Amino acid sequence: MSQSHDDNKTSKGLSRRKFLKGFGLTSIGVAAAGGGILGGVIPDGTTNGTLVGPGTTSITLNVNGKNYTINVEPRTTLVEALRDHLHLTGTKTGCDRGACGACTVIVGGQTLASCLTLAIDVAGLPIQTIEGLESNGQLHPVQQAFINADALQCGFCTPGLIMSCKNLLDHKNNPTMDDIKTATSGNLCRCGTYPKVFEAVLNAKKA
Repeated sequence: MSQSHDDNKTSKGLSRRKFLKGFGLTSIGVAAAGGGILGGVIPDGTTNGTLVGPGTTSITLNVNGKNYTINVEPRTTLVEALRDHLHLTGTKTGCDRGACGACTVIVGGQTLASCLTLAIDVAGLPIQTIEGLESNGQLHPVQQAFINADALQCGFCTPGLIMSCKNLLDHKNNPTMDDIKTATSGNLCRCGTYPKVFEAVLNAKKA
């Protein structure tokens, strides 16, 4: 009696069914170790590469120059950690899929959509939010320029736009209009205040 196709033995005596089953388990293990759905690995070395989760784990976030130690699940996004754990609600949750830019923050000198960023993945890195721009009672030049140019209406997208524009000026002190449009291309303003936003950045670069 002939064997089924799935049970045909390989040259080493391993059936096709057992091989595929083993491969599937290995794939799950790799996904878990790499921060897949089963958990995540904190990149700053505090766990020495140990798999964490699915329960809460302690991480330290450096936000606006201060360290905050919180307990979060590995699946917790950065925007959730900022809003729900640190009560820094200036960073907004809009589309929750990285398409609107309302949740934009600066991490390590780069703008990120905090709704797509896991909190554990940025543990130990410098994070800047809209709350960290004011200094000694003075608004950041970009914030003041937005007010002066009336570059906001409902204001929901404003924090994310300001963070994108601030990061642009951090890297280019004399940006062109094309630079500004590129920097804000990931920020959606349903009120259509883009012309005023561009004007604000052009004014802010003088400061």
